[in-house]
Amino acid sequence: MEQIKPAVSLESASPDTIDLRDPSLYINRELSMLEFNYRVLEEALDPTIPLLERVKFLAIFANNMDEFFMIRVSGLREQVAAGVIETPADGLTPAQQLAAIRKRLLPMLETQYRYFREEIVPELQRHNIFMSSYRELGDDRKEALQLYFDQEIFPVLTPLAVDPGRPFPHISNLSLNLAVLMLDENRQERFARVKVPGLLPRIVPVHDILQRYLGKRIGKRKRFVFLEEVIAANLPKLFPGMQILESHPFRVTRNADMEIEGDEASDLLETIEAGVRQRRFGRVVRLEVREDMPQPLLDLLKGYLHIERSDVYSVNGPLGMSQLFELADLDVPHLRYPPFIPQRPSALGPNENIFAVLKNQAVLLHHPYDSFIPVIDFIRTAARDPQVLAIKITLYRVGSNSPIVKALLEAQENGKQVAVLVELKARFDEENNIVWARKLEAQGVHVVYGLLGLKTHCKVALVIRKEDDGLRRYVHLSTGNYNATTARIYTDIGMLCSEPELGMDASEVFNRLTGYAPAATYRKLLVAPEHLRERFDRLLKREIDHAREGRPARLIFKMNSLVDPKIIRRLYEASMAGIKIDLLVRGICCLRPGLKGISDNIRVTSVVGRFLEHSRIYYFGNGGEPEIYMGSADLMPRNLDRRVETIFPVDDPALKARIMDEILAIQMADNVKARELLPDGTYRRLQPQDGETPVHSQVWLMEQARTGQTGL
Repeated sequence: MEQIKPAVSLESASPDTIDLRDPSLYINRELSMLEFNYRVLEEALDPTIPLLERVKFLAIFANNMDEFFMIRVSGLREQVAAGVIETPADGLTPAQQLAAIRKRLLPMLETQYRYFREEIVPELQRHNIFMSSYRELGDDRKEALQLYFDQEIFPVLTPLAVDPGRPFPHISNLSLNLAVLMLDENRQERFARVKVPGLLPRIVPVHDILQRYLGKRIGKRKRFVFLEEVIAANLPKLFPGMQILESHPFRVTRNADMEIEGDEASDLLETIEAGVRQRRFGRVVRLEVREDMPQPLLDLLKGYLHIERSDVYSVNGPLGMSQLFELADLDVPHLRYPPFIPQRPSALGPNENIFAVLKNQAVLLHHPYDSFIPVIDFIRTAARDPQVLAIKITLYRVGSNSPIVKALLEAQENGKQVAVLVELKARFDEENNIVWARKLEAQGVHVVYGLLGLKTHCKVALVIRKEDDGLRRYVHLSTGNYNATTARIYTDIGMLCSEPELGMDASEVFNRLTGYAPAATYRKLLVAPEHLRERFDRLLKREIDHAREGRPARLIFKMNSLVDPKIIRRLYEASMAGIKIDLLVRGICCLRPGLKGISDNIRVTSVVGRFLEHSRIYYFGNGGEPEIYMGSADLMPRNLDRRVETIFPVDDPALKARIMDEILAIQMADNVKARELLPDGTYRRLQPQDGETPVHSQVWLMEQARTGQTGL
């Protein structure tokens, strides 16, 4: 990135002498997102990581780029088309952002494809895994693939000719296609499009096909070819009587961001269903082609798709590399991470009554090091316990085979009052959530879809249980979703407890979500959008006051993204007041650390590794009486102003010590997987210095879990 030079002198900077709104003090959100994805790509380049895990990181990077174009680039395109001139805190116009994105992304793509060709493919071969081109295959392999084409591919293909009577067909979002040029019987050139079926394996196992169709085995070797090459080799069967001149793959990315207007959402479920279907038809924001596509054919596609040259990305390798997940999933254990089994905290052993435990103590669960099973057991036990009267829960991303939802259905069958808030607008999980919403409704569960105009992102479960001394509320509050699958790969923290004030606050949250309670007040929870921003700002100002009065002050924030300009300005003020600040920001960070006189007390690091860092923790030194908050919200305008979020305090001294010593401190000490943000917006990877012990925070936490030293 270009070195930023603040527009004012920083020699004697103070909040009164410097404009903290100066655009030079902010990193552009989209460029910061690209830098995060480059850190993901770096994991694919790391030779110390098992080979198939590196392939997976290549697929993750490609998948992230798909989403980036579908949401972020498409949004900028819409702003340019609408003539928007308003700029974010960094001062870049939408057009300038698009130009900067392309400039930064092109070398990243070149690195991605070069590494795949020159490092990944040869190393796979050394392990008897061959990525072949069709033309390199022997005659028997081609024969088997032709039989496979005839039996399993040909029947599902639909060749679409383009001529005056048949217009250019719709190209659906993220679909892979072949552009085919051919000659008819009159030697006239013709054009057709063939869609590569998305329901068939993209990476075809030649060794399996050879055995299936010709009965031949090829030993330990695994050989693969891309599906589009098999189709391209058999195009004469699709166009009999035509002379195939050439074919070239292309892939289209469309705007997939759904905007739900208030007056459109009388039936939100149907509106979201329609929006999911419409994703296939959004405006084209990217065309991917191979470098060898002839310019006349590329110009033809650009005309049909109504795009500019800046929307075209030419690459030297397979399109749609997100489908390398198929390769990464090969069952070759020695090329993958050693298996890790999440541990169950001793306090919640399988023979323990979870409500008896929680009546006397709070329990912290740090996933994936701690198992997600206790969370499932919390809901499942409540579903079966005759003393439980009601269960309420928010569901954001639950997955396709959710044990939590199955437990809720069981609770309904057992006569409990069950209320579920299903967030239908959870981006790219809408279809799963729609399925579960309809299933829950069909069983008589009270299902609501949240507040109009607000996405419900909080993670709260509430159980009401009748006990000898009256009703007691048990709650689970979390930084992550009720998703048993992602709980194995996302680092998240949940707290189970029966703390009365948190239970009453959870009831207020659900009353706000399911009924009418716009003036709800909370005892301990920080809830967006009504109160979180103002409460958080007060906490920051309190810390600044501590520092100015000479009392101990310290800030440690762990989150996914830091974007909000008002929060960033307050952090600058805190740094200028002398407060040491550590920001553990996995993804986007728009704050510039290390600016003399402004942010030289701020250190920003990002850990990218085997697990996706997803937890949010906010530590305030508070004059020597530390406070810790956790929850669902990142420090972004959308989380603070346009979402229902909950941040909860951790008051138990033992739990606070674990969060500080086992999570924050160890991640701040990471010098293996951590990258430090520099003032110019780039990152440098940290390495152990001479005599310094290597600290890999995620490996350290796995070892702690294996030895039974975590879990309270």
